[in-house]
Amino acid sequence: MKSSKLFVQCLENEQVEYVFGIPGEENMDMMDALLDSKIRFITCRHEQGAAFMADVYGRLTGKAGVCLSTLGPGATNLVTGVADANMDNSPVVAIAGQAATTRLHKESHQVVDLVNLFKPITKYATQVLEPEILPEVVRKAFKLAQAEKPGAAFIDFPENVSEMTTPEKPLPVVESRLSLADNKLIDKAVAIIQKADKPMILVGNGAVRAKATSQLEDFSNHYQIPLVNTFMAKGAVPHYKNPLSVGTAGLQKGDYENGGFAESDLVICVGFDMVEYHPHLWNPNREHTIIHIDTYPAEVDYSYIPDVELVGNIGRNLKALTERLPKKESVPTPFPLRESMIQEMNRMGDSDAWPMKPQKIIWDLRTAMNKEDIAICDVGAHKMWMARFFRSEVPNTCIISNGFASMGIAMPGAIGAKLAFPEKAIVAVTGDAGFMMNAQEIETALRCETPIVVLIWNDSQYGLINWKQKRRYGRPAYIDFKNPDFVKYAESFGATGVRINAANELLPALKTALNNHTVTIIDCPVDYSENSRLTELLGNVISEIES
Repeated sequence: MKSSKLFVQCLENEQVEYVFGIPGEENMDMMDALLDSKIRFITCRHEQGAAFMADVYGRLTGKAGVCLSTLGPGATNLVTGVADANMDNSPVVAIAGQAATTRLHKESHQVVDLVNLFKPITKYATQVLEPEILPEVVRKAFKLAQAEKPGAAFIDFPENVSEMTTPEKPLPVVESRLSLADNKLIDKAVAIIQKADKPMILVGNGAVRAKATSQLEDFSNHYQIPLVNTFMAKGAVPHYKNPLSVGTAGLQKGDYENGGFAESDLVICVGFDMVEYHPHLWNPNREHTIIHIDTYPAEVDYSYIPDVELVGNIGRNLKALTERLPKKESVPTPFPLRESMIQEMNRMGDSDAWPMKPQKIIWDLRTAMNKEDIAICDVGAHKMWMARFFRSEVPNTCIISNGFASMGIAMPGAIGAKLAFPEKAIVAVTGDAGFMMNAQEIETALRCETPIVVLIWNDSQYGLINWKQKRRYGRPAYIDFKNPDFVKYAESFGATGVRINAANELLPALKTALNNHTVTIIDCPVDYSENSRLTELLGNVISEIES
C-alpha cells in the first residue's frame, strides 16, 4: 500500500479521533488517504490554531492531539502551538509535509530544515526517509508524546516518500504502568513529614495528569496538611469546599507570605512542574525541606533540592504515605491567601460598577457555568484574575497555559475542548488582543458545529503589559489599539454577537449563550484599574520571564 495510507492506518492504530490542520501541496497524499479513514480532519484557518486545538485536546484527554501542515510556512506556523504543548506538558504529535528528498540537499523552494527547527521544542523530532520505518516512527512519536512528562513530537514526511509503497503494518500499542517508589524512600518521607511543624503541599499539573487528585485530598485530610495549587493545577482540590485549600499561587512575590511558604518548614511537591511557579519565588533562601512526589525525577535547581524523591505512580505513592502516617484531627487554621480571595469575591458579587470589575465578571461566569464545564483561559491581564478567583471544584475545568504562556490559545483551544467533551459547555475567556490573534477560527467552530462561548474582556490595549509598565516605569508605552465592532464581526461569520452595556446584563447573556447551539461572542468592557488592588492584596507583580 502507499505509505501515506499506512501513515493513516498508524494514526488509527493510536486511536486518533481528530487531525487538526490545513491541506497543502506536499501533504496531498495524506489528505487523500484521510478521506477513507474514520479519523475526522478539522480544516483550520491557520496552522497556529490547529496546533492549539491539538494542544488543548491533548491536555484534556491525555491522548496525543494531532496537527498537520504542509512544508515551509505551514510548518513554521505550527511552532508556537507545538512549543506551548511541549512546555505545558500536553501530548501532541505534529506532522508536516516536506519537499521530495531529491531536493533537500540544495537551496529549494519553501524548504527549511524542519527537524532541526522542531528539535528544541519537542521530545522527539525526525524525518521519514523510507516508507518501511513509518510504523516505528509513528509508534515512537506517540509513545514519547504521551509518556510522563508528556510533550510534543514532530514527524517530517517528504512528499515522494508518501507516494512510495510498503508492505509494513502498524505496530502494536503496548501500555506501561508506573511503579511504586522504594519502601525505604517512602519510610524516609514519612519520617520527614512527622518531624515537620508546618508542612504544606504544593500541587502541580502533574497531579491532574496522573489522575491522583482523590489520593491527594485523602493524604492532605488524613494528616491535615494545607494545599496550594499552581495556576495549571486549578481544581486538583476543590477551592472552596476543602478548608485546607489555601488557594492558587503563581507569579507574584506576595505568594511567598500569603501562600504560607514563608512559615512552612516542609514543602511536599506533588506533580510539580518547575515552569509553573519557579522555586526561587517560594524558596528564596533555600531553607525549605522538600519532598518531591512525581512521575519524573526532580529538575536540578539551586532552589529545588529534595531531601527525598518518590518517583513513580503519584496516586499509589500518596496512598502509601497516607497508610503509614497517623491520622490527625482537624485544626482550623486561617490562610491569608484563601481569606483574601473569598472576601474579594464576596465584595464584588453584587457590583454594578461600569465598565465591569474583573471580580464581577468572574463571579457571573462561575455562576452561569456548571462545575463540570470548562473555561479555556487566554494569556493577558484577565489570566491573573482567572487564576486567582475562578473557583475550580473539578480538575481540568480551568485550562491555563503557564509554561509557554502564549496569547491566542483560548479561541482555538475551546474548539479542541468541545470536540474532546461535546457534552460540556466550553467558554473561551480571552482579552481582546488574544482573541484577535486567532479570531478567524470562529468560522472553524461554526463549520465543525462546535458551539462555544467566547467571553472577551475588552479594554482596547495590552492590559497586562500596561499594568507592569506602570509599576516599573510609571508610564505605559505603545500598548493601545482599536478593535472592530465585535458584534458585527461575529455576525459576519454567522455567529451570535452580544455587547454588554451594563453590569446586570452579563449573567443573563452568559446563561443564554451557554444554552445556544451555536458560537456566541460576548463583548464585555472591563475596568482594569482593579489591578492595583490585586497587587496590594497579593504582593508585587513580577515579570513572567523572571518567574
